[in-house]
Amino acid sequence: MNSLVRTVVCTLIVVSATALSGRVEPSDTSPEFTIQQALSAPFPSELRAAPAKRRLAWVFNREGRRNIWIAEPNSEGAYTARQLTNYSQDDGQDLVDLTWTPEADAIAYVRGGDEEFSERPYPNPAGIAAGVEQDVWVVSLRGGEPRLLGEGHSPAVSPTGEWVAYILKGQVWLGKLAGSDKPQQLIHSRGTAHSLSWSPDGRLLAFVSDHGDHSFIALFSLDTKSLTYVEPSTDHDREPVWSPDGRKLAFLRLPSTEDNLLFGPKRTGPPWSILVYRLDSQQTQRIFAASEGRGSVYREVVSQNQLLWGTGDRLIFPWERDGWTHLYSVSVGGGTPTLLTPGDFEVEYVCLSPDRKTLVYASNQDDIDRRHVWKVTVDGERREALTRGTGIETAPAVVSDNQTVAVLRSDPRLPLRPAILEGAKGMRDLAPREIPSDFPAAQMVTPQAVIFSAADGIEIHGQLFLPATPASARRPAIVFFHGGSRRQMLLGWHYMYYYSNAYAMNQFLASRGYIVLSVNYRSGIGYGLEFREALNYGATGASEYNDVQGAGIYLRSRAEVDGQRIGLWGGSYGGYLTALGLARSSDLFAAGVDQHGVHDWNSELENFVASYDPKAHAEAARVAWDSSPLASVKTWRSPVLLIHGDDDRNVPFAQTVTLAEALRKQGVDFEELIFPDEVHDFLLYRDWVAADSAAANFFDRKLRAAPPVAGQQ
Repeated sequence: MNSLVRTVVCTLIVVSATALSGRVEPSDTSPEFTIQQALSAPFPSELRAAPAKRRLAWVFNREGRRNIWIAEPNSEGAYTARQLTNYSQDDGQDLVDLTWTPEADAIAYVRGGDEEFSERPYPNPAGIAAGVEQDVWVVSLRGGEPRLLGEGHSPAVSPTGEWVAYILKGQVWLGKLAGSDKPQQLIHSRGTAHSLSWSPDGRLLAFVSDHGDHSFIALFSLDTKSLTYVEPSTDHDREPVWSPDGRKLAFLRLPSTEDNLLFGPKRTGPPWSILVYRLDSQQTQRIFAASEGRGSVYREVVSQNQLLWGTGDRLIFPWERDGWTHLYSVSVGGGTPTLLTPGDFEVEYVCLSPDRKTLVYASNQDDIDRRHVWKVTVDGERREALTRGTGIETAPAVVSDNQTVAVLRSDPRLPLRPAILEGAKGMRDLAPREIPSDFPAAQMVTPQAVIFSAADGIEIHGQLFLPATPASARRPAIVFFHGGSRRQMLLGWHYMYYYSNAYAMNQFLASRGYIVLSVNYRSGIGYGLEFREALNYGATGASEYNDVQGAGIYLRSRAEVDGQRIGLWGGSYGGYLTALGLARSSDLFAAGVDQHGVHDWNSELENFVASYDPKAHAEAARVAWDSSPLASVKTWRSPVLLIHGDDDRNVPFAQTVTLAEALRKQGVDFEELIFPDEVHDFLLYRDWVAADSAAANFFDRKLRAAPPVAGQQ
């Protein structure tokens, strides 16, 4: 293992190998399962429907071994699944950007690098001696080894199937899908390119050219080898989408603003708009502009593109006009937009059927702490639920027959897996045998939906994990905070890899006798604009601290909880709230595990906004400091375990270095688990196991093991 584990309380003490094995032993009871078992099921992502032949593809991450899988109907019409690639090591090399060829006989994909920070040095947490790259590969469904196309990311296969465009160091490159010629840099531009989009005839390539404080829509002609910009402005143009006939190009325009700092509420701002460029006249028309007030700040959904071109020349887009993220459609000629998804809920993953008549999406309609899949026609005339119940269904993909829908689904006991919707028959898993036979589904508990009051009276949703076995005495409890903060934990296994692992950890802690409360604190998603854009949240006042306090007080009020043994844990933004709770309320929280948390908002803001200058924003910088755990470190007394990878690009490692120094000066009992060359969302499966094992071991030692279960001594 390439990690360093050490305990720091004036001296260095090596943690035993037991803590790294994943089989940490509590004082009184043994867990019903190990953390390795809880993390053993393959995690699916990148579910993609092929443009032909009713095929599907996805990525399975099985204990760090990432591979492409496909499913296709057999002679009887039933889907069968098989593994397409054969990567066999937990080597920290990600696999993303699955892109089908037009005939659905091959898939382009990206292996290696950091998907979120593609232009930074490639991470190598496994210490591969030969070095690593981020490369575009092509694999045929007919068999054979994958073929390297070139270094880069974000492949876009042309509609003719001849070319693959991709990005390398911010520039557009072009290679032949057949690999007969060496790829060439297509464009030399000052901007950073992204969002590649081919015209339907494959003769034009649209993309976004980002110039920092503004961005353009660019068009490159393969015929004339010329580059043009569509109505360049001082604003941010993005999300180009072609009309089916290739004669028009729509895009979003988001106004540039000096108020670009993150981690603070933005309820209103200069309104955004939708523009349509007509290639024949080279004229641009603004067909929609958001109104002032709610919805004036653009809110994304998860989709291949934020604009979808539906049948009848209608553009579909997300808008928060009523305080909830909904889908609307508007005529390409302009006019009043039609609300497609009315109600107090939020729309998330969105896709358009190949015939462009129907939208399929995930939402928390009528079930605010879960996700289900719905469909609606682009004119809004017909809407229906495709799934319902106590499970979670998301990331829908419409198959090339325009009828079949695939989803990723989970429930409280079984983690995410790909499935096909079969109408009245319900759902059928595509690869049911891939869940290990010893996966501890039967030992998982079903979390309860709870609502408690924050310290300032706001209602906060959470999920309560109660151990399955009764106890003869009060139990220790642990509060979990997700990251983001634009996330929402659910009443079942999560659909994001990081939070699926967090759910597994909460189940593992419950199996060890802890009562676990997972908190959906303010500034998270799922509960509308005003909850997400909570006043004074984050760097503008840390109003979420009220939710941290409220969670502790709520647990103390429960008869089965020992109020003197309440811990905190969380990663990223959740690490921030863990540190904030320990710094300000060591009398309420007895111990914590802070995984790559933010400890000084001013340095974190500089990480995301290079132009941020605390000296130029003196008052905002003061508030940001006061909102940081380091500002309250003098009242920090409770022990903490700090976990961090030192190649973290989201929360710089310096955040933990600075906190460790401050805690040492305070004489606070702290321990460290450091992963050299590891990034924020750990790329190595063994690092997830080590982190969770160390956290459970730490809580066992600091909160002590659970009391004996009833009937045992």
